Amino acid sequence: MYLILLQAPTDSNTSMIYNVLLWVGIIGIFYFFMIRPQQKKQKDQKGFVDSLKKGDNVVTIGGMHGRIASVDATTVVLEVDRGVKMTFEKTSISREATIKPAEEEKK
Repeated sequence: MYLILLQAPTDSNTSMIYNVLLWVGIIGIFYFFMIRPQQKKQKDQKGFVDSLKKGDNVVTIGGMHGRIASVDATTVVLEVDRGVKMTFEKTSISREATIKPAEEEKK
């Protein structure tokens, strides 16, 4: 069996081209199906966080619902109940409270 494999002609140029094309294809698939969508999602989240304004109903990453009472450079103050205000980092705001997650996935 090994003798047959050793006698087979080796065309290194063709096999090298196929190997390069295979790796380019694998990298392309990783980029278009994994890296690019993640970058788009991060860009959308950053745009959302930058557009926060007073009066928006939001949900934090931890699930806390509240209305934005004030916005600073890196923090937001959420009013979670009448007279109860909590300070959060802007990056901890995950989404608007008025949009349901199922509707968000359809977009």
